[in-house]
Amino acid sequence: LTASTDTTAALWVAESGTRIHTLKGHDDPVVSAAFSPDGNLLLTASHDCTAKLWSAQSGECLRTLRGHPLVVNSAAFSPDGAFVVTASCDRTAKIWSAQSGHCLRTLQG
Repeated sequence: LTASTDTTAALWVAESGTRIHTLKGHDDPVVSAAFSPDGNLLLTASHDCTAKLWSAQSGECLRTLRGHPLVVNSAAFSPDGAFVVTASCDRTAKIWSAQSGHCLRTLQG
């Protein structure tokens, strides 16, 4: 799974180098990309101030996580895959439900 400054992310077969999906939907560079622990979801973070959850199987965008006023630099899943955390230049981190996409908590500082 790769992130790109061309506003996309891509899912690849490592052994062959074959691209499976190109994830399109961000408006600015994608700077972070991660797999969920079970491998079913993909997570991207972008300078467009959002993070997105994608289906690894279809490449479809399932949810857009909006709430940061400045760029999102990083995003990661919790070890159990139930939560997503995003970190932004706005000096906050947000904890989201991976299932609903709702912001559960904002951490300041």
